[in-house]
Formats: sequence, C-alpha cells, structure tokens
Amino acid sequence: MAAVAGDPDILTDFVAPTMLGGPVNITGDYFTFTSFRGYTMPVAALAATKASMVEFPALNGQSVSYARLVFPPGTVNPPHTHPRAAELLLVVDGALSVGFIDTAGKLYTQDLTIGDMFVFPKGLVHYQNNKGAGPAVALSAFGSAAPGIVSVPVTVFGTGVDDTVLAKSFKTDVPTVQKLKAALTPPPKKP
Repeated sequence: MAAVAGDPDILTDFVAPTMLGGPVNITGDYFTFTSFRGYTMPVAALAATKASMVEFPALNGQSVSYARLVFPPGTVNPPHTHPRAAELLLVVDGALSVGFIDTAGKLYTQDLTIGDMFVFPKGLVHYQNNKGAGPAVALSAFGSAAPGIVSVPVTVFGTGVDDTVLAKSFKTDVPTVQKLKAALTPPPKKP
C-alpha cells in the first residue's frame, strides 16, 4: 500500500482570504511576494527565505512554492526531505555540490554552477553543499504550497528518541549519542 501526499485540488481560480466570515477585497498586491528583494550575505550560516503558503497566502491551492537559499563559503544545507513535494533547484550565483539518496540506498551527486538545475525527487533525503571559497545562491521551486521539511539530523537526534536505541542503531555508544543530541537539539523557545 502506498501513501500519497499532495495539495488538494481547488474548485475556484484561487483561494481568497476572508475576514470575520466575509471576503476581502482582492487586488494585485495579494498575488505579489516581495521578500526576495535584496539580501545580505550571512556571516557563517545558510539563510533560507521561503515563499510558501505561510509566508505568501496567495499560494493556497496553487500547488507551488519557492525558496531562496544563500550559502556562505563552506556551508551545508544538511540532509533533509520534503514529504509533500519534489524540489527543483537552480543555481544563480556561485557553485554547489548536491546529492540525494534513493529508496534503494543509492547516492546521486552532482557539482552545479550558475545556470544549472537539479531535481530532488519528492520525499527523498537530499542535501546541498557550498565547497567553494565564494558565496552561492540558489532558487528552489516546490510542487506544493506547503512542501514541509524534515531535517534528518534534528529529527534523529533532537526529538527525544531513546539514547540506547540511537546508540544501537548507529553502532556507537550512548555518550557519543548524547554529544550529538546536545549539538543538534535546538535551544528551548523563550516565552
């Protein structure tokens, strides 16, 4: 039995927002997303600017979304998956090394430069890596207004899976698992 996840079809041209139960006056502004205008190269960390249904409500029902990824030299977008969408990545500045792992455990890799595109199939674990000395920028298109993201390191080591289970699974010891958990568990949110 296979599970299929995707955006539901809509029965109108677009999904209009409502306020207090009534429709809102729609203009071209509703269909415009301006958060990709300009960016500053981060000092040491990957920066992702998303245009999904959360950030851009006009995408509701459209089965598409976008992200801009800015990679300083030496940064990695760690292994992750998008359970509801394939990802089509376009390098617009610099160079990236990318890869994904299929369900048979085969790794597919490629070195990309400006103008190159690479597709990460829906639901498969993948990553991007800027091995170069300069920055890299990529645009990612998704086949869902809410593609979701599951970070492999954070999911495995940052969600409370028992230390003994992880130690046995990764053929290591509990102290090593605890070090990984400490490094990968996000700090608690401030109230």
